[in-house]
Amino acid sequence: MVTRQHIFSHLGIRQFRRLREVEVEVRPLTVLIGANGAGKTSFLDVWALLAESAAGRLQEYLAARGGVAEILTRDKQDVAADGPKPLRLDLAMTVPKFEPLVYHVTLTPAGSAYLISEEELSQAKAGKDAFKHITSRGHNIRYFDSSAKALLRPTWEHSPMETSLSQVPKMFKEPELFRKELASSTYYGPLNVLPQAPVRLPQPLRPADLPGRSGEDLVSCLFSMREGDRERFEMVEDALRAAFPDFERLDFPPVAAGVLSMTWKDKCFCRPMYMSQLSEGTLRYLWLTTLLSASKLPAVTLIDEPEVSLHPELLSHLAELMREVSRRTQLVVATHSDRLIRFLEPREVLICDLEAGEARLQWADQLDLDRWLKEYTLDQVWQMGQMGGRAQ
Repeated sequence: MVTRQHIFSHLGIRQFRRLREVEVEVRPLTVLIGANGAGKTSFLDVWALLAESAAGRLQEYLAARGGVAEILTRDKQDVAADGPKPLRLDLAMTVPKFEPLVYHVTLTPAGSAYLISEEELSQAKAGKDAFKHITSRGHNIRYFDSSAKALLRPTWEHSPMETSLSQVPKMFKEPELFRKELASSTYYGPLNVLPQAPVRLPQPLRPADLPGRSGEDLVSCLFSMREGDRERFEMVEDALRAAFPDFERLDFPPVAAGVLSMTWKDKCFCRPMYMSQLSEGTLRYLWLTTLLSASKLPAVTLIDEPEVSLHPELLSHLAELMREVSRRTQLVVATHSDRLIRFLEPREVLICDLEAGEARLQWADQLDLDRWLKEYTLDQVWQMGQMGGRAQ
């Protein structure tokens, strides 16, 4: 397994819902715990916003959520004399043998729209001022051109509604690396497993490295693994056998030209089961296992409530999968599951608490838990209220 070289190491958030003022170290595996409304999903949404903005879809993303004003922190203190405070996001990414790339963007409400009032991508230099790859103040937008060795205005049509990062020329190596890594970040919510959900139906065969957010490419992804990466496919089947001892194999019977179904062979039944016949928990675990075993994962994989429908005994297997995959993608997970926390280390758990309506985030290994963990498991320590992150 290849370990990632470029890691997003720090995230700063100002004025995003309950995340009024948050500075947090980002680790390879980040599992958020806390009560409802404590900021877990908002933390995932910040990553999704940054990813969409880097992909040139900021305007589309915000429009679907009612505009910037709908995601700002709601409080009388946040309304200045000239209007609400802006949203500011800061993100750092490590670069081997060099100082981190540091990015920030500020979105200011403007009626029903918004302005990208500030944006910068920079990199510290020993004994010198930070080197600026991109700098933007309103309409004063400049990119560092390595051939001219100067910050220059864009010579191409530049959209004021999209970030300058999303419009960086591909030949600008460092900014394009940062943009590409951030834009690849992908959000996965709880899988739809209703009777007519895509994951339960036969699927057209097409190139697919991932199973899809709705499982629409689960069959193609696994079939491609079996045909082109047999070892990885066998790893998926081994993981399923560890979780379901009666599982034998997956097969891919054709339904029509270019359309495949998928079946699950169980030792207890003479006939294989189709995806439409699997339980919700089995189907969700199959999808999660496929996702976490995929060879071409994004820079950051965001998963909300992976424990939904899973039997508690499956959560130990899920925790191991999560820990293994965090070497190949930064994994950010939000959970309500006490049982999942049992199988994690304090360094993997980020606690979300509410104080006077504001979210406060703290890593569990920054708390004095050693004496508690000598007698109790991590989930028991959480249940006893020694870590915070519980409903008041």
